[in-house]
Amino acid sequence: LLKSEKKSDDSQDDSKDESTAKGSLDVSDIVEEAMPSIVSITTKSVEEVQNYYGMFGQYGAYSPEQREVQGSGSGIIIGKTDSELLIATNYHVVDGADTLSVAFADGKAYEATVKGFDENEDLAVVSVATKDVSDDTMDAIAVAKIGSSDDLKIGEQVVAIGNALGYGQSVTTGIVSAKNRKTDASGQIESGDSTDNSSSINKGVNLIQTDAAINPGNSGGALLNMDGEVVGISSSKLASTEVEGMGYAIAISDVADSLENMMNAKARDKVDNHGILG
Repeated sequence: LLKSEKKSDDSQDDSKDESTAKGSLDVSDIVEEAMPSIVSITTKSVEEVQNYYGMFGQYGAYSPEQREVQGSGSGIIIGKTDSELLIATNYHVVDGADTLSVAFADGKAYEATVKGFDENEDLAVVSVATKDVSDDTMDAIAVAKIGSSDDLKIGEQVVAIGNALGYGQSVTTGIVSAKNRKTDASGQIESGDSTDNSSSINKGVNLIQTDAAINPGNSGGALLNMDGEVVGISSSKLASTEVEGMGYAIAISDVADSLENMMNAKARDKVDNHGILG
């Protein structure tokens, strides 16, 4: 009888341990492991604005004036070679940028160039020459672990890391709210939810919907599963007084081939209107 009771107690302990292991995953451990692979991207571009010159109500004239505009976004280190570090981000982060700089986990920033991009998929890969990167920075960074977005389940917990509002890396958590969200030709989220892949042809990308906060500057950052693997590239959110908790990330499994092609493309100083893909 005592042996039987002990066996029963052991069985309960094992069940408790299994439940605890499944239900108490520590986000801080995931973040600590993943943060070295996440970068902040700063862009600068020059745009022309029209200023009106006039005095005391008299007729004036419009005069063009150039001003520098700065933008911010995020990126994920997805590759490392002898000559360069390769970083995935969104196309809209680097679109029109005259200069790019990438800040790594140790806070040090380096000049970057665009390797490849695909406007339709809202993807780009930028590179940083390893010869420019200090040994301390190289020791502080890591290549991200890539997971499978196909294996995600609705309700599964996810973690988003990105350069929100350009303030530096921050972390938000949530769940997978939906899968297989589609964008139309204009890049807007379709109201219908179809799992038919044919419906997305020439209509953008397949998106993961999440209620983890995705804010400006998060674009290009990582959406991680609870194994610390990248399952999505944060790309957009629905912003409205009537909407809450609807962020979107590009499903990583659907764009793996595109990213591979971009990684092998020729670097350029500035994104122009001649895409490498598509």
